[in-house]
Amino acid sequence: MSQRTAVVTGASAGIGEATARALAEAGFHVVLGARRLDRLEKVAAELSGTAHQLDVTDPASVAAFVQLIPECHLLVNNAGGAKGLERVVDADEDHWRWMWETNVLGTLRMTKALLPKLVESGDGHVVTVTSIAGHEVYDGGSGYTSAKHAQSALHRTLRSEHLGQPVRFTEIIPGMVETDFSANRFDGDTERAAKVYQGLTPLTAQDVAEVIAFAATRPSHVNLDSIVLKPRAQLDGSRSYRSE
Repeated sequence: MSQRTAVVTGASAGIGEATARALAEAGFHVVLGARRLDRLEKVAAELSGTAHQLDVTDPASVAAFVQLIPECHLLVNNAGGAKGLERVVDADEDHWRWMWETNVLGTLRMTKALLPKLVESGDGHVVTVTSIAGHEVYDGGSGYTSAKHAQSALHRTLRSEHLGQPVRFTEIIPGMVETDFSANRFDGDTERAAKVYQGLTPLTAQDVAEVIAFAATRPSHVNLDSIVLKPRAQLDGSRSYRSE
């Protein structure tokens, strides 16, 4: 059999980069997509993969990216993120707009564009990285939780719409993962970001990537619909045990 091709969005850092590495180790040819092409190319070179610039918020960028991919067996929708932590009464519409464009419409664009190739492969798989924020709410998080709820609903609908076709759908639902997520959320305030993880051991990007690679390498008749993973010390989005 020829080598299977995996496409990973948001692959220049964090969970995306770790996932690209884990999938390459599992035998996939990995196509990495993200806005930071210089960083992508460095990672791709280490993995004997392929790097293409990609902005999932830009339909033209998505179209150009997909044109460069002749076949696809696995799509990992990882691009996303959060901005701000304002209560609804203080909501920043620009933050909301960015979160919905990136998490929801970005996932829609990539999945819609690559689904024909995934089905045509005869053994396709869509993995979407959402969050526990897509299944619960917390104060100050309405922009992010609403976007992640929508992204999760989009992904789960695909499972029904393509039942009977040769494509699987897996939702990866992480809790607290220490990446640059919080620093980005707080506009580069690393001190504030560090407090998010203070007093506990969060998941790492590698932890999540290993779960994605596990799901992607199950036999083709096995569909892992959803996988929730959280630090041992985290109960949900609002409650964690933190040491002194």
